[in-house]
Amino acid sequence: MDIAALREETPGCAHRVHLNNAGAALLSRRTLETMTAHLELEARVGGYEAATERLEAIEAVYATIAELLNGRPEEVALFDNATHAWQAAFYSLAFRPGDRILTGRSEYGSNVLSYLQVAQRTGAEIVVVPNDAHGQLDTAALTALLDERVKLVGVSHIPTGGGLVNPAAEIGRITRRAGVPFLLDATQSAGQFPVDVQEIGCDMLTATGRKFLRGPRGTGFLWVRTGILDRLDPHVNETAASVWDGKRGFTWQPGARRFATWEMSYSNVLGLGSAVRQALDLGLDAIGERAVALGATLRERLDAVPGVRTYDLGRERCAIVTAKVDGVPAEEVKAVLAGRGINVTTTAPEQSQFDTEDRGVHPLVRLSPHYYNTEEELDRAVRVLAGLARPAQPR
Repeated sequence: MDIAALREETPGCAHRVHLNNAGAALLSRRTLETMTAHLELEARVGGYEAATERLEAIEAVYATIAELLNGRPEEVALFDNATHAWQAAFYSLAFRPGDRILTGRSEYGSNVLSYLQVAQRTGAEIVVVPNDAHGQLDTAALTALLDERVKLVGVSHIPTGGGLVNPAAEIGRITRRAGVPFLLDATQSAGQFPVDVQEIGCDMLTATGRKFLRGPRGTGFLWVRTGILDRLDPHVNETAASVWDGKRGFTWQPGARRFATWEMSYSNVLGLGSAVRQALDLGLDAIGERAVALGATLRERLDAVPGVRTYDLGRERCAIVTAKVDGVPAEEVKAVLAGRGINVTTTAPEQSQFDTEDRGVHPLVRLSPHYYNTEEELDRAVRVLAGLARPAQPR
């Protein structure tokens, strides 16, 4: 990778140290130009007319996302965010009293709220699989819990509040053997390193464009394995999802598009396609190698600072780093870093309910570099945290 050239093509790098890629990464100039070009076209000729003119490019986005995941274009549906994509998949499953939903301690907060709602509505039970000694989902415990009552295994590949990478491929092998649907939330992993649905063996996968894929906000997608479609009943039906039979019935659209809605921002869609194509051109192996290495470097340097501690779990860890400065609230640390031109964010207990029940460590400062960041930028952040951790000098 030519890091200098990549930074030159990333306008935000000239103004800030952006260590909030797990929130929303910086757009590249090529993605920005793709989006603005379509907006300008809409302004000139009209929204419907612009979509018709750019139909081939819009359709190509499905193929680009399929290439990213090693799936097929007809297995992809586009959404305005990852949560709506996840909900489209989850709420298409039927649950009854006594059914079980298995998930992990690192599950994302919005997913947990949906589990709780369905449990209240249907009498289904939520079972939280314990962590193993490394802090990742215990696959032996998962295997022991799988029986005829389990109707779904839902797992966040990477939690929102830490650098853990759950063993998704091993979970996939276990669920395939048991014949249980596996819904993988890849919101924090897609774009950070290779995510291959064939290797992982999940049945449904959701992700966002705005994080490590470097796409625009307001984009997300769902991938659905063709072989599981007959077990799913989409919870929303509209003109993009099905075809009216002319009487009092309808048939679903083929593939994953039965989960989609008709209206979407085509400027965002094309921006997402541009961002995914850039990631494919750079190579997800190379992206992952650099991003994960930057995370490891940052974690090591923070742990070397007296009064600073990192909190990332797992045998395998990624570019997300969570930390505390002794005696300094996380929001204050974030504000001080922002004042120095360094973007980070903080975790919240309600974003990771089961992890909060287990560890009670949130809120934490979350720093998340990506491949266009430099070690010098990491050092700048470490120096600020070290300054905050330093004991007050006597007057």
